[in-house]
Amino acid sequence: MKTKYVFHVLLLTSAIPLSVTAQAPRDSRPPNIVFILADDFGWADLSCYGSTYHETPNLDRLARQGMRFTNAYAACPVCSPTRASILTGRYPAHLNLTDWIPGRGDRPDQKLKSPAFNQQLPLEELTIAEALKPAGYTAASIGKWHLGAAPSYLPTQQGFDVNIAGTRRGSPPGYFYPYARPNRPEFALPGLRAGGTDGEYLTDRLAREAARFIRENKDRPFFLYLSHFTVHIPIQPKPALLEKYQAKGIPERPHNNPHYAAMVQSLDESVGLVLETLDDLNLSDRTVVIFTSDNGGLSTREGRHTPATSNAPLRAGKGHLHEGGIREPLIVRWPGVVEPGSVSDTPVTSVDFFPTIVEITGAQAKPARPIDGVSLVPLLRQTGPLPPRALFWHYPHYSNQGGRPGAAIRDGDYKLIEFYEDNKLELYNLATDIGETRNLAAQMPQRAKELRDRLDTWRKRMGAQIPTRKPTG
Repeated sequence: MKTKYVFHVLLLTSAIPLSVTAQAPRDSRPPNIVFILADDFGWADLSCYGSTYHETPNLDRLARQGMRFTNAYAACPVCSPTRASILTGRYPAHLNLTDWIPGRGDRPDQKLKSPAFNQQLPLEELTIAEALKPAGYTAASIGKWHLGAAPSYLPTQQGFDVNIAGTRRGSPPGYFYPYARPNRPEFALPGLRAGGTDGEYLTDRLAREAARFIRENKDRPFFLYLSHFTVHIPIQPKPALLEKYQAKGIPERPHNNPHYAAMVQSLDESVGLVLETLDDLNLSDRTVVIFTSDNGGLSTREGRHTPATSNAPLRAGKGHLHEGGIREPLIVRWPGVVEPGSVSDTPVTSVDFFPTIVEITGAQAKPARPIDGVSLVPLLRQTGPLPPRALFWHYPHYSNQGGRPGAAIRDGDYKLIEFYEDNKLELYNLATDIGETRNLAAQMPQRAKELRDRLDTWRKRMGAQIPTRKPTG
């Protein structure tokens, strides 16, 4: 059994009493939450973020109806840690969950030995799904989980009432039905065996399952965590969409992969189905929709897989602490609150989602462990700026994409990266150098030292595990 924290829930004036039931009047219920998480989706992959090759009309419409963030970040350049940070509001270093699960084993060419880390989201952590329970919410996790092995650490042990397709694995066995490998039942995705047909596409199926969950819970407050596998490798688009992008003509750069572009369109169409379902049920005005990604786009070779996308003008991509690995698209639609078509340039990060959602819903949970994020409601309501703060990253591992162990801090326009192999510092002014091409550490040694000292203080407060030197001889 999961150890539950004792926590208090304070309800705002617009929220419901704790005794709310599914039969309560519609206007007494708090807003529904639909959180759509893409996998390995780059900051520049959407049309509304600058792509001229990818077609994303539904997400572009969502941006026109809501707020688009230009400086939104994942808490880690790989997936599992960011997902844990979203659900708990705590930095990966605080959770000691700092790499994708189970992580890459150490190799002979490494200078450092990677530290051990949690192989699951600890059951003692309070998740968004658990925090919303006292306010009458039902919750579903549909899609990728990748936060622990079955059955003890799956979504249904972390506050979710429904788990569809969530396992300990980070990539699907394939994007076409039956979503399993021959003679390997452990690769099967739960909840998807029934009702599938040959040629069915995983992204489409997850969207239909999300729509079904919405329909079945239209008369009660719900939290839908739609966590897509796409656009994670393997890059397997639907043939008709691939033909469409091949026929368009392939630009020289930055986006020139028709296979990836077709998968992006499938992701966008899945969002369109969810939005259409909310419209059909007259739920759009009482539903907050959030869209983001768990890390940057795959811009380098990974094993036998070629680069999937470009994050230009950002540097690098998935697995790296440069901007291409951690800066994400973020769109929030909150009808009647968020000004349509608004844009926020304030730096925000994935640990902010937990406090934001509990404030939006009125269920202000107070978990026993400290929350590292801050609520974004002042930005969404445009009532004032967030308190001054720095953002932090700690990735003490070698990534499959060529990233080296390190940590980073962003304070205002300045960002410092410290690499653990040689303690090298890189300092950038992101306002004038978004591509991180000019290292200012030698020109601004005092600024670099100040940020490095703050980063060190933060690591100690988090209890961050540091890689160690490999034995010689």
